[in-house]
Amino acid sequence: MSNSARPAPTADPAAYRDLIAGSVRDPEEFWGAAARDIDWIRRPQTVLDSSRAPFYDWFPDGVLNVCYNALDRHVVHGRADQTALIYDSPVTGTQRSYTYAELLDQVARFAGVLRNLGVAKGDRVVIYLPMIPEAVISMLACARIGAVHSVVFGGFAPAELAARIEDAEPTVIVSASCGVEPTRIVEYKPMLDEAIERSSHKPAHTVIVQREQATAQMGERDLDWKTLMKPDAIPTAECVPVQSTDPLYILYTSGTTGKPKGIVRDSGGYATALRWSMTNLYGVQPGETWFCGSDVGWVVGHTYIVYAPLLTGATTVLFEGKPVGTPDAGAYWRLIQEHGIVAAFSAPTAIRAIKKVDPDAKLLADYDLSSLRTLFLAGERLDPDTWQWATDALGVPVIDNWWQTETGWPITINPMGIGALPIKPGSSGPATAGYDVQVLDPTGTPVAPGVEGAICIRQPLPPGTLPTLWRDDERYVDSYLSAFPGYYLSGDGGYVDEDGYVFIMGRTDDVLNVAGHRLSTGSIEEALAGHPSVAECAVIGVRDALKGQVPRALVVLKAGIESDAEGEQALQAELIQRVRSEVGAVAALNRVDVVDALPKTRSGKILRKTMRQIADGDEALVPSTIEDVTVLDGLRGVLEAQA
Repeated sequence: MSNSARPAPTADPAAYRDLIAGSVRDPEEFWGAAARDIDWIRRPQTVLDSSRAPFYDWFPDGVLNVCYNALDRHVVHGRADQTALIYDSPVTGTQRSYTYAELLDQVARFAGVLRNLGVAKGDRVVIYLPMIPEAVISMLACARIGAVHSVVFGGFAPAELAARIEDAEPTVIVSASCGVEPTRIVEYKPMLDEAIERSSHKPAHTVIVQREQATAQMGERDLDWKTLMKPDAIPTAECVPVQSTDPLYILYTSGTTGKPKGIVRDSGGYATALRWSMTNLYGVQPGETWFCGSDVGWVVGHTYIVYAPLLTGATTVLFEGKPVGTPDAGAYWRLIQEHGIVAAFSAPTAIRAIKKVDPDAKLLADYDLSSLRTLFLAGERLDPDTWQWATDALGVPVIDNWWQTETGWPITINPMGIGALPIKPGSSGPATAGYDVQVLDPTGTPVAPGVEGAICIRQPLPPGTLPTLWRDDERYVDSYLSAFPGYYLSGDGGYVDEDGYVFIMGRTDDVLNVAGHRLSTGSIEEALAGHPSVAECAVIGVRDALKGQVPRALVVLKAGIESDAEGEQALQAELIQRVRSEVGAVAALNRVDVVDALPKTRSGKILRKTMRQIADGDEALVPSTIEDVTVLDGLRGVLEAQA
């Protein structure tokens, strides 16, 4: 289809390389200039403090308030009546919009509620909500009073939620009676109650948003959102000054062990990086409308549903729905037409789902997408076939970008605001400002262009990236900085070509990427191993046309446990249900194979990577340290079988 939206400027690749090289060579100059787009209570005199390396502090003497930058300053400078937030919920049949002035009123009011409930600067608030405006309001209210929010994906299993409550120790938890899916209602309150019961830390209060689709039973610690937010109930709260280095939020991500890692996000560095990225990387200007099809429980939702568009003075769309089934595969196209969206951000999984239902993109003919300039995709590798389909269907640039919960904003992208570079299908683009991306061999030596290795980033990382893990500096160093001193280990493998374009080929650790959801094999294995019949198990991620990866489990039964085919099927069903209960439905485990043994090295390490390669149909690399190659050979038929 043709598109009449304003095209992105064209960039000179050599000039862009020089810009990025300059940001790495002189980060103080580059980010000092970028920080001028943020309103500071006390403007920083120091841009980067390296005295605690390998821990780095951005704008350490700066003082600001992120909520003020996201809301108040736009009201002060003439955007009071501009729409800040559009809530579009096809699953409930409702839409609602908030101007900057209206959103500020709601945020200040709930900030007063939190303060009245005993939440002070530095205290934590866990937010366990679906995609409703109260989630955005709660996040910004925490930022307003200097509290640290920790958003947990709505509907996460009680065990996972309990682990986050245990670690963050929140004063208050904000939740809802339920989430609404296209085919079912998910009641949150029973899961929240179970999680609190499991955790040794008990919040003083829980604030519950009662939704008409399912009303929650309220207990002694539970308070009703609507009652607390009555106009005459609580005075509104003013912005609390915080240091640039004070944490804005904690966001948990899976590690290779069962315990989740609490990624810490600072305030000033994050605000600076996001404001710079929104215009320079995504090409979105103040006053324009932007849509990010993520969830506020994930880093993409934090960054590009809430903070970056509001810091910019743009309009952001909060979508409670799915790319297909609400009501059909034209859901995104309707959003673009109705709200005049200029740029959209989603995951390759969403586009693959749309393509599966509407392979010829016939539904596009029903909508006017002339406002759309660019589609951005991230979350897992964007395969060239999906890129080509979306490019042909939409007639606009389809831009891959690669980043992580840890980095908070893109490591690599085609910079559509600065200027469009040539697109290379299969590549997530060149490195962006402040990221010195290197591909290293096992000795830590940079490799030549085109040679695969471990993708790492030379320290210091730019503003907005993780300064450490919540209350665990040692684990931060061990997880990210110890493999190659002076470098951040991304955990992804791939190569960089002669033009500086990065190609991500897959994970180098045992974290699965299921439709953009990073899941630890360790947490799934822990759930399986807890079954009384299971002696040991292994979980691998295998390629999937829709979700990028799906987990497959292999279990070895305890000695003396025998079953016929019917009994084995029953056991498999029990194990799948166990994972759903302990880890959550997002794990998407649908296949469990009972095997006699697992292939291991002589030191006892299970050969997950080798099994994954066999399952994917790739050439399998069998290490010389394998204990018994016949075990692996015996599994080939199982691994090669289609799920």
